[in-house]
Amino acid sequence: MKVLKFGGSSMARPVNITQVMNIIRNHPDQHKLLVVVSAFKGITASLIQAGQLAASGSQEYARIVKTIEHRHLESVQALIPVTHQSSTLSEVKVLCNEIEDLTNSILILGEFSPHTSDRLAAYGELLSSHILAAAFCQNGTACLWKDSRELIRTNSRHGCAAVDFTATNRLIQDFMQQQTCRLIIVPGFIAADERGVTTTLGRNSSDYTAAILASAVNATVLEIWSDVNGIQTADPRYVKHARSISRISYEDAMELSHFGAGIIYPPTLLPVMRQNIPTYIKNTFDPGNTGTFIAPFTATDATDDSLIKGISSKDRVTLISLEGSGMIGVPGFARRLFEALSNKEINIIMITQGSSEHTICAAIETEAAESAKIAVNKEFAYEISIGYVKELIVENELSIVALVGEQMKSRHGISGGMFGVLGHNGINIRAIAQGASERNISVIIASSDTKKAINVLHEQFFEGSCKQINLFLSGTGNVGSKLLELIKNQNSYLERTMNLHINVTGLANSRKILIDEDGIDLDHWQSLLEDAPSDATLSFPDAIIKKNLRNSVFADVTASENVAMTYTRLLEKSIGVIACNKIACSGTYKHYLQQKKTAAAYNTPFFFETNVGAGLPVINTLNDLIRSGDRLLKIEAVLSGTLNFVFNHYDGSRPFAHIVKEAQVAGLTEPDPRLDLSGQDVARKILILAREAGNALEAGEVINTSFLPAVCMQGTVEEFYDTLLEQETYFRSLYNTAAIAGHKLKLVACLEHGKASVGLQHIVPDTAMYHLSEKDNIVLYYTERYGQQPLVIQGAGAGAAVTASGIFADILRAAR
Repeated sequence: MKVLKFGGSSMARPVNITQVMNIIRNHPDQHKLLVVVSAFKGITASLIQAGQLAASGSQEYARIVKTIEHRHLESVQALIPVTHQSSTLSEVKVLCNEIEDLTNSILILGEFSPHTSDRLAAYGELLSSHILAAAFCQNGTACLWKDSRELIRTNSRHGCAAVDFTATNRLIQDFMQQQTCRLIIVPGFIAADERGVTTTLGRNSSDYTAAILASAVNATVLEIWSDVNGIQTADPRYVKHARSISRISYEDAMELSHFGAGIIYPPTLLPVMRQNIPTYIKNTFDPGNTGTFIAPFTATDATDDSLIKGISSKDRVTLISLEGSGMIGVPGFARRLFEALSNKEINIIMITQGSSEHTICAAIETEAAESAKIAVNKEFAYEISIGYVKELIVENELSIVALVGEQMKSRHGISGGMFGVLGHNGINIRAIAQGASERNISVIIASSDTKKAINVLHEQFFEGSCKQINLFLSGTGNVGSKLLELIKNQNSYLERTMNLHINVTGLANSRKILIDEDGIDLDHWQSLLEDAPSDATLSFPDAIIKKNLRNSVFADVTASENVAMTYTRLLEKSIGVIACNKIACSGTYKHYLQQKKTAAAYNTPFFFETNVGAGLPVINTLNDLIRSGDRLLKIEAVLSGTLNFVFNHYDGSRPFAHIVKEAQVAGLTEPDPRLDLSGQDVARKILILAREAGNALEAGEVINTSFLPAVCMQGTVEEFYDTLLEQETYFRSLYNTAAIAGHKLKLVACLEHGKASVGLQHIVPDTAMYHLSEKDNIVLYYTERYGQQPLVIQGAGAGAAVTASGIFADILRAAR
């Protein structure tokens, strides 16, 4: 004897039911088949809604009842030949008339009791099972329909009745001994108490019906058919790369179902586990797929490398906490708390208690929260009145996320890995529970973090350690474009050598925002961004925070002060920040320090290597020197690739203005070249180095001796170039004075004794700065270790490609 159950999308439309019939027909003839079916998809919810509307006095219930009738009559017409439809149509019509009579009565009485709710909800399974049985019979396959209310006996707890297995097994066995028909169709979900009154086993409990029948007849196998290829490692609605679990123990499967793996109704596996009945979870629409095999844990399972079998989640959870110093050392508080909840039939999902006995926490379904608060406060009214305990604390909008696996107990570090990746992604854990069996580690988190939590855990434990970074890039100009090209070209290498994938999830420029969780196509990002809708109601940082994706990193390749002022909010949400923009770290010292402290407090990456020296490791090297115990004595540096390029090419034969324009066209200057020529950009850079070296300097304390005439700072950028031409005699004189002495002109930044300065200097031939070519930067660190011969960092300090490479390196650092 085999027991098969069909539900969900399998019973959604006539074409799906035809597929169900084909699966049943294709089973070998030697097997007797006991088939359990759910209601057509959505029908049970519609029946309950009709009852509720009728009880409230709304006539809308009648329209729903008519829709239910129409849907079932259409199914009969689609599944049964027209010449054989009449008897089944009549049967369906009778049942639908009963639904109409019952809802009319609910309207008159103005109440919808649990008793009546069970009776009304039962019609979903009665209709679907009658239609399926008739479809077999009228299409030439012998079939018997049996009412499960005559087989499954329960108590009178409506809505979720408890099964009397002794009476039920006897009824099922007596019935089956008398049957010769190979195919028997039974409605799921419904049962009856000892008086014959209709009860139900709980919403979505047709699986349980099938398991009860399988256990009673000691079936060779139980097959549960739905619309997915077995139990998944995580909810596929949340996790793109969730995969089927090929084999799992009864215990692990029950743990997963208890914490929200909706493919199995939680009590289902208990009856078949007692009888060791092999159970399969299979896909109606992919019958060749093996699905998931559920069986006792074996020695073979013990050698399986998959320590974690699955990740489960349960939404709409409320955490209730009983707190008070009067609980410490006093027995009976826990018993009274749980009795108060039990008396109100409130199910406890999870329990945790601090070792100080000052707090007892329990997770319950949100729908029961108000009832729980009233019951517990009433139970502890006296203790509350004298201050021994507080009123029950109720926290809503929470979820439970659980790691499940029989083998977790054999390997240390699982809980550490779990808490580590959650913490790094800013997911706060409200409560933790782990049973002595170590088969399950459960945490309570904010519901808004559920998707992110499941994804980071799935990535940690199921995806071969390939970590995905969700990158959001603000600024798609020269540097941003080069960065995107670099990511496109390097991603396969990163996946192969670092188990890392950079998913460019968001792009923004001054006009448009483009976000795609699946990753933006880097071959067509320009057109995609251009076609993106404009939305002035949401800023890019706000959109990033709202998405709340795992391993999020924000890269700022703009010169926008507004963008720079959002870093702290991003860091507080555990979103890493990579700043090419210098404004944030060269603003007020208070703001600089706030960002650094926020990054440290939330353990969030905040890197800005490209603020100084483009792709050169200037800041990193300084940090390494200081962290290793060296003491900085002095910094001397040429930090403007723009000005080095200009002074290397200017010899008085061509106007100074032409050389500056050439540098701008080559992408070496800021959008406004005056930031470079005035020394402001270099002043910002030496200020950032000074702060990283531990000096609490403000921008105004950097002495900037500008060589640029004040008149050049006036007007627009176009007017600036005209003024440069007018000042050509001045620039030629600067050059000639240096050249006559055999010197070169360099804009040099210096930090010594806590004082920072920037100014144009004559550089003599026997120094490293003298031979600095093209757009190169140079930084000389004089420290106690490098006193006589400074530590020298030299290389290209400007240009889109090298700056993009520096940002890319910071992204990789953030990923680690």
